[in-house]
Amino acid sequence: MESLNQFFIEYGYWGMAMASFLAGTFVPFSSEVVMGTLLATTGMDPVLTIASGTIGNVLGSMFNYFIGRIGSIEQISRWMHIKERRLRKTRDYVEKRGSWIAAFSFLPIFGTAISISLGILRANVWGVIFWSTVGKCIRYIIFMLPIIAL
Repeated sequence: MESLNQFFIEYGYWGMAMASFLAGTFVPFSSEVVMGTLLATTGMDPVLTIASGTIGNVLGSMFNYFIGRIGSIEQISRWMHIKERRLRKTRDYVEKRGSWIAAFSFLPIFGTAISISLGILRANVWGVIFWSTVGKCIRYIIFMLPIIAL
């Protein structure tokens, strides 16, 4: 994992976007480690670092969203090793709330299920992009404030 983090760090803003994309998909990865290292050890601009992280993370969530659009709950459960019960429960929860629930797609484990459920439900793609961006950007700002303040 250390060499993977180092790879992303060496590529600066592009590396941040790639790490965030990976973290935004169903792959378990922490883009905050990469972002924190970049902000603490380089002269990278915090606003651009957070922006590249947000863009990558939203693209990762949209990857999940489109998996939801093309697959059934049964297929997704099989492909991604997520219990059907969890997907159905999340889908039902998301269906009652609409695309604004995408603001919480940054949550570990549940965020993937939220993004996939929004795809299954064919939620408005622009609403999903907007709310995902809001939630993920705020999360990165909150996590990185202590580092930026130094």
